[in-house]
Amino acid sequence: MSNPLLEVTTLPQFSKIKPEHVEPAIDELLAEARKVVNDKLADEAEFTWENLVAPIDEAEDRLNKVWSPVSHMNSVVNTDALRDAYNACLPKLSAYSTEMGQNKALHQAYQSIAKSPEFAKLDVAQQKIINNKLRDFHLSGIDLPEQQQQRYKEISQALSRLSSEYENNVMDATNHWKKLITDQQELSGLPESALALAKQIAESEGEEGWMINLQFPSYLAVMTYADNRALREEHYTAFVTRASEQGPDAGRWDNSETMEQILALRHEKAQLLGFENYAELSLATKMAESAEQVIQFLEDLADKSWRQARRDLAELREFASEQYGLHDLQSWDIGYFAEKMRQHHFQLSQEEVRAYFPAEQAISGLFAVVEKLYGLRITEITGFDSWHEDVKFYQINDKDGQERGRFYLDLYARAKKRGGAWMDDCVGRKKMPTGLQLPVAYLTCNFTPPTADQPALLTHDEVLTLFHEFGHGLHHMLTLVNHLEVSGINGVEWDAVELPSQFMENWCWDKEALGVISGHYQTGEKLPDELLEKMLAAKNFQSGMFMVRQLEFSLFDFKLHQQYQPDKSGQVYQMLERIRKQVAVVKVPEFNRFAHSFSHIFAGGYAAGYYSYKWAEVLSSDAFSLFEENGVFDRATGEAFLHNILEKGGSEDAMDLFKNFRGREPEIDALLRHNGIQ
Repeated sequence: MSNPLLEVTTLPQFSKIKPEHVEPAIDELLAEARKVVNDKLADEAEFTWENLVAPIDEAEDRLNKVWSPVSHMNSVVNTDALRDAYNACLPKLSAYSTEMGQNKALHQAYQSIAKSPEFAKLDVAQQKIINNKLRDFHLSGIDLPEQQQQRYKEISQALSRLSSEYENNVMDATNHWKKLITDQQELSGLPESALALAKQIAESEGEEGWMINLQFPSYLAVMTYADNRALREEHYTAFVTRASEQGPDAGRWDNSETMEQILALRHEKAQLLGFENYAELSLATKMAESAEQVIQFLEDLADKSWRQARRDLAELREFASEQYGLHDLQSWDIGYFAEKMRQHHFQLSQEEVRAYFPAEQAISGLFAVVEKLYGLRITEITGFDSWHEDVKFYQINDKDGQERGRFYLDLYARAKKRGGAWMDDCVGRKKMPTGLQLPVAYLTCNFTPPTADQPALLTHDEVLTLFHEFGHGLHHMLTLVNHLEVSGINGVEWDAVELPSQFMENWCWDKEALGVISGHYQTGEKLPDELLEKMLAAKNFQSGMFMVRQLEFSLFDFKLHQQYQPDKSGQVYQMLERIRKQVAVVKVPEFNRFAHSFSHIFAGGYAAGYYSYKWAEVLSSDAFSLFEENGVFDRATGEAFLHNILEKGGSEDAMDLFKNFRGREPEIDALLRHNGIQ
């Protein structure tokens, strides 16, 4: 049987990849990679970059380029068979990674390169890779006795399996719940676009009427606009109890035990490596220098934001009471009355705003913004192989006409697609014997899809998300580093990785930029000044509440991992309750099981690292303040950001790169100012 995953092609052959291809391809490439390592270690008396690092890198790049489309398809066109194939490979990949990290001969070979006269002749990126590798050998248990190394391997494999199990439970619970509504009056308040989506969902299920589900566009529409309070409560309950022992599907896809196991294994892993807890292990590869520094940063920000958050909630309660006679504001009322209050105070309707952001216009506007900033030209490519008919494909050229990278864009929510928005790498930039391998990215969102009657219209929040993910994409695609392990987003400290993404969001608030991002879907008219002024006036509406919610997530994640006690169970919600008493202003109901679907920390890369969003927001706000001083489209400032941040990838420490761009260390003032917090 020919296997499309093993054919050497520039891009994945998505339409040909079947679940039965996955495991044989991974088995073959893992065997090849092991053979390369063993052969090189056996052949050489004196190790160099060329005879050791480069060939291993080549073998692992081939493995990564095969696993990337498999992992991606598992997230965006999930099926039971593909999931089984994906899960069957996880322990094999984990075992390989641990095996390499604990290979004493390989470790000694890297040490010999680091100590050799050749090391000084390597470029900055190569030296960074060697130093990172030596750090990672330690973090893989190279110094442990054999019995403990074996335990480390078992833990790594178990964590890989449990994270996948957690994510699958969230996806299954999200996909399962739906509610058919046959009386349109039950959906009063919902705008036409949300009703059209509900009708489309019903039709796709072979039903007549309107159907709501737990995909985010459907959930957000009900929570923001539905006049029917009982419906909001029902929808909220289903959403916040996903994958838990509570709610309409109680116990069916329950992540409770999975979470306990993940936390216990992370803690054991950290202690095996000589760290007190997993938070300290997490910081070994981040900008932040200590757990105390992270907690002080978050609590200081909470202290500056908490009073404003309380005022925000008091104003919302007063509004709901005075205008609507509701005196007991609940969690399922917050979004609804916030939208009513926004309309009341600013005469600003989210629905009115989204009419000016048809997806096609927002995308072309995004491309125009980066052309102004960096001189980039982005063109659509047709006739490419894809995993779904909605996907588009583009190429980026720089101001000199050189191709820099390409990307897939998959914008709309659908069944069997993981929720949220993300950027991931398909191919990384790398110098090959045959020439330069250029980067390719996946950009994935879950926006409201077009309907039969109108194009996809984005909320302003969705425009921010589009710019955010594209910022990650630019970081991956514009790199000029030719060594894979530190090109693009690779090797960048995790708490700096959100800098380029959050940085891009700033242009979504700029009048000149909005002139190219917006265009009414019926008339083509740009966003009127009057509407922009209302948006700017409302920009920091309830920003205190939003800030403390993000700080709640960050402190919960960090302290959960820092203060974990192996002899106690049930710590997840005890910790969450303590953090909520410290920083939260909205009291959530007892049945809320937020942590059961907090995939960022239980199935993503943000364990003891969710604080990175706020940490990087300090960097991005401060970086943008230089544009505020020089002009938001000042080309010289744009090129300084391009050359100092985007092109350097992980080849140098993030703090050094930031100081090269800004001329000093980051300051928190711009973050507070941008959030309207005094």
